[in-house]
Amino acid sequence: MRSLIKKMMKRIYDKLYMLSFIMTRIKTRLWYGLFLKECGKGCYLEKPIKITPYCVSLKNNVMIMRDCRIEGVSYYEGKRYTPNIIFMENVSIQQDLHLTCANEVIIGKNTAIAANVTITDINHPYEDISRPIERQVLEVKKVIIGEDSKIYNNAVILPGVRIGKHCVIGANSIVAGNIPDFSVAAGAPARVIRKYDPVKKKWLIVKKVIEHER
Repeated sequence: MRSLIKKMMKRIYDKLYMLSFIMTRIKTRLWYGLFLKECGKGCYLEKPIKITPYCVSLKNNVMIMRDCRIEGVSYYEGKRYTPNIIFMENVSIQQDLHLTCANEVIIGKNTAIAANVTITDINHPYEDISRPIERQVLEVKKVIIGEDSKIYNNAVILPGVRIGKHCVIGANSIVAGNIPDFSVAAGAPARVIRKYDPVKKKWLIVKKVIEHER
């Protein structure tokens, strides 16, 4: 009897979960779609902490889980900016993404981003010691994350970074330089530790530190 009840409850839970998923997709299309710069088919946007929709484009089948901050900065300390945030097709974002943009951030198709990742194209410089750091003019540099990549938990992607396609960024990494296609990078600062060799058709361990041009 207890086993039968558990099976029934599981079925009820599964149906309610699927209903919730469908309702969130509908809300994304009918509500957020009114304000987003672009909202493709099959997108899922669940309860962001903050979003500036006028500068955010979601291509088809983008999934963004709850409690994300996706913020475009259009005005700061007397200077205007034109932020542009693009999530390409089939991008998936887990909870607590922190993304700030004053220039442009592009996340390539089929790329997956784990929980608590930070992505920003904004740097707060410390040039004028007579003013608080938060009151100084921003430095902004475009960020591009290539297609078919995976960014693991707590990684930080800094301004000006270009991550190639089919790349893995390890958990807790701080990416300050460019990462070439078909690479695995980890560390703080991140460096390439494995790279795919298309001639040998296998992954090779990178023994020395490679400095990537920004």
